[in-house]
Amino acid sequence: MIQLDGLPGPTHGFGGLSPGNLASRAHAGAVSSPRRAARQALAKMRTVLELGMAQAFLPPLPRPDLDLLERTAGWEDPWLLRLACSSAFVWTANAGTIAAGDDGVYRLMVANLAALPHRQREAPGRWAQLTALLPGVPVLPPLPSHPAWGDEGAANHTTVTGPRGTCEVFVVGREAGETRTGHPARQTREASAAVARRMGIRAPRLVRQHPAAIDAGAFHNDVVMVGEGDRLLIHPLAWEDQEAVLADLEQRCGPLRVAVVQDFDLDQAVKSYLFNSQLLLTDNGWVLVAPIQCQDGPPRAAIRRLLDDGFIDRVVFVDLAESMMGGGGPACLRLRLPVPPGALNPGIVVDELRIQALEAWVDRHYRDRLTEDDLRDRTLWQEAAAALEDPLLRGLPLTTPPPSLG
Repeated sequence: MIQLDGLPGPTHGFGGLSPGNLASRAHAGAVSSPRRAARQALAKMRTVLELGMAQAFLPPLPRPDLDLLERTAGWEDPWLLRLACSSAFVWTANAGTIAAGDDGVYRLMVANLAALPHRQREAPGRWAQLTALLPGVPVLPPLPSHPAWGDEGAANHTTVTGPRGTCEVFVVGREAGETRTGHPARQTREASAAVARRMGIRAPRLVRQHPAAIDAGAFHNDVVMVGEGDRLLIHPLAWEDQEAVLADLEQRCGPLRVAVVQDFDLDQAVKSYLFNSQLLLTDNGWVLVAPIQCQDGPPRAAIRRLLDDGFIDRVVFVDLAESMMGGGGPACLRLRLPVPPGALNPGIVVDELRIQALEAWVDRHYRDRLTEDDLRDRTLWQEAAAALEDPLLRGLPLTTPPPSLG
């Protein structure tokens, strides 16, 4: 198993572009720190590395998106500038879904992110990057970019493994053409079913996300549930018919360790991002990598019980303030790849020296402070381009055109 974490780009900011993402909306227009954001992402990678896990990084996509600005003549339009400069690609859990088909072959299906225009623009670049950076993994192109096939990647997928077998769980928010009041639901049943078929999974378990969770700000399933192996940490209102679904998973996979956190409401779950923590099975037991927002109050009490019950053996808190302000916690930043490090381009696999080199790269190219007005600054654009042209990243596919769909 190797963790693949994204890095934010030099134009990282708070555009408020995601309806239903309460943190994104609440911090729209706030002053950002691209340097701090990147250093926090690297510090989280160092934490995972120190826990004994293999770790890799995914380079930023080129931003601003000059093609978008050219096609729309959007050079002075504030909304289009926020779209073109978005660094939301840092949330690598949305890059795609990876799982083994019934033939035992692991495949990665790139997500189309069709629900939102700034995310939709990521899919071609990520497909090109992942195809080149993961030579040992079959990388499949995204579904057609239409809301009917809205696919948000691993943020709505979990592999559950028990003593009797494995089940691929896909969590959906709506069906194609369905309308709802409240916050939008991004993942469609049709998309999840198509992803499972493309990946060669004949019997996926499709689960409906609880509408109360979506309306509370759980725009992805990983805001209210995290799973790894035989362990599931879940809010009582994460899924519809949750007790029946959990019983079905145990019937398919065998006994599981399920921790249902009963003692704080959805608002607290979304605010703290407890369920967006990472669960890691290390040589020294199960570790929960949680945001520092979980250090106090009801989330801390819940973590104490997880430790007392033996659900986890240790907790590590990480500071991801810049990511959290945009609506992404520890689990949003990573894609779990159950493949050996040799399946990846060696240039993205990190050790301590590589992380230090990346920190120095960030300090060379990233501003400490960025406002919305700065997005119009052509000097910023030049700085962002120079970051990707730095010798440290030379040889990595950053701007390669995507493979042809024809």
